[in-house]
Amino acid sequence: MAVLLIGTLDTKGVEVAFVRDLLRRGGVECLVLDAGVLGAPPHPGDISREEVFVAAGTTLAAVRSAGDRGRAVTAAARGAALLCRRLHAEGRIDGVLGLGGSAGTTIATAAMRELPLGVPKLMVSTMASGQVRPYVGVRDILMLHSVVDLSGLNRISRVVLTNAAHAMLGLVRERVPVASAEDRPILAATMFGVTTPCVEVARVACERAGFEVLVFHATGSGGQTMESLIADGVVAGVLDVTTTELADELVGGTLSAGPDRLTAAAARGIPQVIGLGALDMVNFGSPETVPEKFRLRRFHQHNSTVTLMRTTPPENDRLGKEVALKASAAKGPTTVYVPLRGVSALDKEGQPFWWVEADQALFQSLRDWMSPHVRLVELDLHINDPEFAEAMARGLLEAMNALEAREGR
Repeated sequence: MAVLLIGTLDTKGVEVAFVRDLLRRGGVECLVLDAGVLGAPPHPGDISREEVFVAAGTTLAAVRSAGDRGRAVTAAARGAALLCRRLHAEGRIDGVLGLGGSAGTTIATAAMRELPLGVPKLMVSTMASGQVRPYVGVRDILMLHSVVDLSGLNRISRVVLTNAAHAMLGLVRERVPVASAEDRPILAATMFGVTTPCVEVARVACERAGFEVLVFHATGSGGQTMESLIADGVVAGVLDVTTTELADELVGGTLSAGPDRLTAAAARGIPQVIGLGALDMVNFGSPETVPEKFRLRRFHQHNSTVTLMRTTPPENDRLGKEVALKASAAKGPTTVYVPLRGVSALDKEGQPFWWVEADQALFQSLRDWMSPHVRLVELDLHINDPEFAEAMARGLLEAMNALEAREGR
């Protein structure tokens, strides 16, 4: 049993040695990776900084001569990530522990993000009490605030670092397997508050059919996490009811999941049904956060911290094309379901985002751009009608059964 301990030994050598010794006294082997650049380390790492930069496609001498700290950190992160992935693939490490400030956190968490779900990942960081999404991404990384800067050992840092070492000992010793033979196959689903009735009905139907359903909140990080798990091969099929993150990516809202949203299932060839949930809206924070260029648009104040903006006919035309092209690239069975009476709780006759022309632009764009090998099912229903939810669930289950029959399982 071994832990990879990542730190910049020129600035955090004393702290790294303290944690290393605690891990070894606890009966766990510890490989120290030195990601430092400048000063001489007080003790050598098991993986030297020279090895880290060679893995990154450069050399320590080249990095030093460039004199660019930002580029040095980027290279160290790249090298540490490659080495961490390799060590895990070879079965040489069971968890990763990092110590650092902003640079050390960038380097160590880049390595952690290379490891699959369930491998213990713990980052002791001066950055852990702020915005940690750039470091955590979509992985199960534990962030532990160092409270004081990691600059020598003192009564505070000793306590924090000791807790970190003991936590890592417990994590690697009592690691819970991500999957077992008794587990049901996993389906992934996407939900927003305005599509909850649809997803809940469809989820229950899929669970009755013997599947475990993981529901992801379509808030940007939710969609990214789902795409990551699909790419990792964890997911057997996708109930992608709520594709709203595409609208935020297109228009510039706060809940984008990035340009790769709606691509992982297509690439892996697993069955997927795609909905148009909440493509009528783009998300911003409180009203004052809405960019000035949008001031004359149609809005709905969801709460004090969330302002929703209605997508326009031209935007919906582009969204329809994007959904169609991404669905058409799928290697596996794919169906797009179209609720002709509205795509969210707000997009319904009498509700603030009901806009027939905008919805029609979305629907017509799908018809224009969809490949013939993708099923396009149009139903004269609202997305939250139980019949629509049941149709989506039935479509996914039928596709999965057909695939299983073809593969002889």
